[in-house]
Parts: sequence; C-alpha cells; structure tokens
Amino acid sequence: MPGTTSELMALNISWLDIALRLVLVIAAGALIGINRQIGGHAAGFRTTILVGLAACLMMIQANLLLSASGRSPQSFSSMDILRFPLGVLTGVGFIGGGAILRRGDLVTGVTTAATLWIMTAIGLCIGGGQLIVGCAGAAIAFLVLSPLKWFDRRIPRRQRAHVVIELPRETGAVIPLIEAPLEPARYLFRFVGKTMGPTSVVDYISYDVHWQHAGDDSGGTRLLTFLQERYTIVSFEVQSTGI
Repeated sequence: MPGTTSELMALNISWLDIALRLVLVIAAGALIGINRQIGGHAAGFRTTILVGLAACLMMIQANLLLSASGRSPQSFSSMDILRFPLGVLTGVGFIGGGAILRRGDLVTGVTTAATLWIMTAIGLCIGGGQLIVGCAGAAIAFLVLSPLKWFDRRIPRRQRAHVVIELPRETGAVIPLIEAPLEPARYLFRFVGKTMGPTSVVDYISYDVHWQHAGDDSGGTRLLTFLQERYTIVSFEVQSTGI
C-alpha cells in the first residue's frame, strides 16, 4: 500500500521546518554527546553534534535542490537524490576509521566509531524530514550507550596476558607449575619457554595466561598482584581485553 504524502520527503520546506530539524538534530547530538563526554571518549559533546549537524544539513540541502516542477510526491523515491546520504555515510566512515586504534591485540574506539555512524544516520533522518524516526533512533542510541553499558560490563570476557618471571638458575631446577586460585576468575597458565637472563645466575620463564573476567577491570591487576607476591616479574603484558 503506497505511503501517504506526510511519510515522504516534503516537496517544499519552510524556514520553520529547517529550524525545527536543526534544533532536533542538535538536541539528539547533545544527548548522545554528553554521554560520550562523561566517559572521556575521543568523540565527545561537540564532535557528536557536528557530525549529526553535517548530515542534517546535507539532507536539507538535498531537499532544497529537489525539483518539484511537474512531479508527484511518489516520484522522488527513485531519484538520484539518494546519493546524498550514501556520500555522507562514506565520508563519516573515514572519521570513524580514524577513531579506531589498535595496539597489538588491543583494539579501542570501535564504540566511538559506531556512535559517529549512528549519529550520522540520525542526522540524515531528521534532515530528510523523518523527525519521528530520527528522534526514536537518538533515544535508542542513548539507551544502548547508557543503561545497556551496565549490562555489557557484566558479561564475562576472554582475556589473555603474557608474563615473564625471573628464577634462579640451578642445576636440575624444575619449571614451576603456576596456579592462581583467584575467584571468580580462573587463571590458566601455559608454559611458553625459558631463556637465559642477563646474568649467569638467573633464567627468564615465559607463560601465556588465559582467563575470563567481567567488570571494568580486566582482572589483570589482581593477577599481577598475585604474581608479584611470589615471583620476580620481568614483564607483564595484557594482550587482549574486552571491547
């Protein structure tokens, strides 16, 4: 069943329509941006507003450039004007890619990139006149970034670390089988290898450690404290954490 005229992009928009769209997209960007700013993320209050505002302005521009002469409202769904949002989303992809950082196995900034992407979609909806859809998207995005974050932190994540300990070099010395009876996380140690230390009296013993942990802390601090109480730690590197 064909949609009504009110569900399609308006043929002619007034300055009041433009002002309403701009105010709504700024409010949506502020709502999401404050959440990111409080969390100390790279894309915070102003960045989120600017991304949504840019997308909104592009759709308003597309709306203003529509030629309404001799056309019915139903004819606009097949116009090349749909290239506007595709171009905007492609451009935001470069910004989002710059927000993602990788250091070894540790990847950060994925949620920030996704926030910029959803804010762009919200701006496109509001700029195109789909005010209810855009506002609903902003509300859902805020719920995902705020209340659902509490639930996300309580999902156990697989963690991995590489640790090197120093042991005295003794004839017939046995490689220690390390067990860390720490609850609720269960740390599993796997012997990797032994190398000579800088002096002739010590060896370096390497282990890979695997465990699962939920919460803000990856569980690495507790493990490091446990090891420091029993061994001389040469290096301790958490190689992967929950994103």
